[in-house]
Amino acid sequence: MKILVLALFMALLSACTTTPAPHIDHSLTARGQSPRVKFIIIHYTVSNLPRSIQILTQQEVSSHYLLTDTATPKFYALVDESRQANHAGVSNWKTYTQLNVSSIGIEIVNPGYTDSPEGRIWYPFPQAQIDELIPLLKDIVARYNISPENILGHNEIAPQRKQDPGPLFPWRQLADAGLIVWPDANRVAEQRLIFDQQVPDATWFQKKLAQHGYATPQTGIFDEATRNVLIAFQMKYRNTRFDGMPDGETAALLEVLTTPAAKAVPVPAVATK
Repeated sequence: MKILVLALFMALLSACTTTPAPHIDHSLTARGQSPRVKFIIIHYTVSNLPRSIQILTQQEVSSHYLLTDTATPKFYALVDESRQANHAGVSNWKTYTQLNVSSIGIEIVNPGYTDSPEGRIWYPFPQAQIDELIPLLKDIVARYNISPENILGHNEIAPQRKQDPGPLFPWRQLADAGLIVWPDANRVAEQRLIFDQQVPDATWFQKKLAQHGYATPQTGIFDEATRNVLIAFQMKYRNTRFDGMPDGETAALLEVLTTPAAKAVPVPAVATK
């Protein structure tokens, strides 16, 4: 009898202390909203596959996806897209900062580079990896309506401390797939005729780099920080030479990317008798 009374008392106590579930009406939707994801950031791991898995699953750094370097590459989904992954760190692009909160991070297994007596040796990305990467990028872009200028390398959002995915990442293939904007070769050639005659000064480069999206100091001098930004830009658009030195070709590329093409002027119709 005592046991029964105690059981009834505990049940009553539990009922009294349980917090009632909130009543939430989902019948209304706010117009002023957008997806969390606005950027895709591409990285290389600088590690082999087992070490990359260990780092990205057991340590604080993480990414949403890890692309393997196996004979048949595949993706590991490590962080749900609805959640933040810790891959971007201190980062900037245009008016955005701390891009972890607004991006999807994709790590690609790649050694990065090796320093040798002959200089730095960068490692290419097997075509099989890129063939696997492009469909995922297209899928993410379609689902979140990501702008082409917001598909970026880690070095672009953190040029003072990062170099990945390096100069051998095939950005041009992403452009050919319709994922990013690529400077028109004819316009670049036209602009180079001008800029080869006189390379713009540091102020011009700094303003143009900032306009493109890079966090760039506005010091009016070619300081180390500005050169680091130039290196990131050159790695992407002119990877045959990425020394951070200003030149006519770099200026032409930058001018084309930051200046819309002039609209064609319609030719007046010729009257006929």
